[in-house]
Amino acid sequence: MLSTALRTRPRTFIAASATLAAATALGGLVALAPSASAGEFLTNGGFETGGLSGWSCDAGTATVVSGQAHSGSYALQGTPSASGTAQCKQTVSVAPSTTYTLTAQVKGSYVYLGVDGGASTWTPGTGSGYAQLSVSFTTGASQTSAAVFVHGWYGQPAYLADDISLQGPGSGTTTPPTTPPTTPPTTPPTTPPTTPPTTPPTTPPTSPPPSGDLPTHALVGYLHETFANGSGYTKLADVPDSWDIIDLAFGETSSPTSGQIHFNRCSVSECPSVESDADFKAAIKAKQAKGKKVLLSIGGANGEVQLTTTAARDAFVSSVSSIIDQWGLNGIDIDFEGHSLSLNTGDTDFKNPTTPVIVNLISAVKSLKARYGSGFVLTMAPETFFVQNGYQFYGSGPWNGQDPRCGAYLPVIYALRGDLTLLHVQDYNSGPIMGLDNQYHTMGGADFHIAMTDMLLTGFPVAGNTANMFPALAPSQVAIGMPASVNAGNGYVAPSQVDQALDCLTKKTNCGGYTTHGTWPSLRGLMTWSINWDRFNNGEFQNNFDSYFG
Repeated sequence: MLSTALRTRPRTFIAASATLAAATALGGLVALAPSASAGEFLTNGGFETGGLSGWSCDAGTATVVSGQAHSGSYALQGTPSASGTAQCKQTVSVAPSTTYTLTAQVKGSYVYLGVDGGASTWTPGTGSGYAQLSVSFTTGASQTSAAVFVHGWYGQPAYLADDISLQGPGSGTTTPPTTPPTTPPTTPPTTPPTTPPTTPPTTPPTSPPPSGDLPTHALVGYLHETFANGSGYTKLADVPDSWDIIDLAFGETSSPTSGQIHFNRCSVSECPSVESDADFKAAIKAKQAKGKKVLLSIGGANGEVQLTTTAARDAFVSSVSSIIDQWGLNGIDIDFEGHSLSLNTGDTDFKNPTTPVIVNLISAVKSLKARYGSGFVLTMAPETFFVQNGYQFYGSGPWNGQDPRCGAYLPVIYALRGDLTLLHVQDYNSGPIMGLDNQYHTMGGADFHIAMTDMLLTGFPVAGNTANMFPALAPSQVAIGMPASVNAGNGYVAPSQVDQALDCLTKKTNCGGYTTHGTWPSLRGLMTWSINWDRFNNGEFQNNFDSYFG
């Protein structure tokens, strides 16, 4: 979400990593693999033949264009559709147990680069110029070929790619391209239900979820506390009383797998108006005296946390507890992004996860809940890719060709549903997501918020499997996540569109073209990134919330 990337720029839909190495995908093999060096394994990676020789592309979606190259004269242009990603692929011969590095210069929005069945990376947008994507992978012990790909995303504008290179030891030899597989790694592994659900497919929880002593309708915002950016520094004491939950951004770790979380307040050199520690602590107590909740938000765009071991889990519990105790906080917000959560191959049941980073996070949060009792406030701010995208994809899929982060928050939400005060998915910086109407919905209007929230309040079949349903959350556990302004992130909607989404979900009026599966007047409220950006925008988000809910 919550972009510390908007220390300088907004946070990403899935925070892109330069490398999702085989250390994640293939465990210890990476330690045994030769280092990649000098040999080029791709044919026509710069498209200087003026055509697509060497590449196999989705029919009718790709062409080679002149005048738009990163280098040389030509570049690949792929044009996605509502049902396709404009993928181009090349299969090459490789050596077993060997590390390779794939790079490309890309231009456009939502451009992906990777290898079938392994690592991938992406960018949400490159602005007006090219940007490099890079990802490394290690072949299996008996692997002799690999298929690398570049593609865009459903319904997005055309993208450009140039100077695609696969480097590894030795000299590369390409395998003649074959017909693209009928099910590329980015298409649904199973067919979603052909008829959208007309009634809630799951039973809402029978016991009331924890309310956290929140008002009937609550406003949640993130306060930039450890960094400065163009929105300016805001003292906690200056946060208006409209904000019911204030998430302090961010608790981070300097080593993703250590589990050791630190909360370093912004320095005077970076934030000249920062208050003293004593004044900050006094402001927390003053907010709490007014019934407000002040939480530590853990993660963010730059705060990758992977609890791969029980030792990391225990360090997480200990360090987070120390921060809570030091400042007298009400609880935590889990804002794990990027590669913090992914599912191991074979981990297919969200109700019984086996992946260590998932299991250890659940255990850590339950330990914190047990330590602080029923008053402990727990919120989560996942991206749509990790939640609603689970309607189509879950983990690496039956052919191990999908991004293993697909739907990876679902087991965490499910296991902690009895402890969860509030879930506010980030309905921004997102690619198109299929809703329960089996249509793709794109951010930037009321429709996206309506469709995404309907999924949470109705429940949905995971990976299209109606025998494996993710159950609905209680409306009081759900808030809608939105950017506060055009500066705060992609997907901003004007107040009138915010009101339309609330009308539809709480009153079933003003719904436009989407039909919800229920009416939820007790929907908890709204979340935004961020309080700082809203103040920079003259309080538009806060004032609209106050006006709507009175």
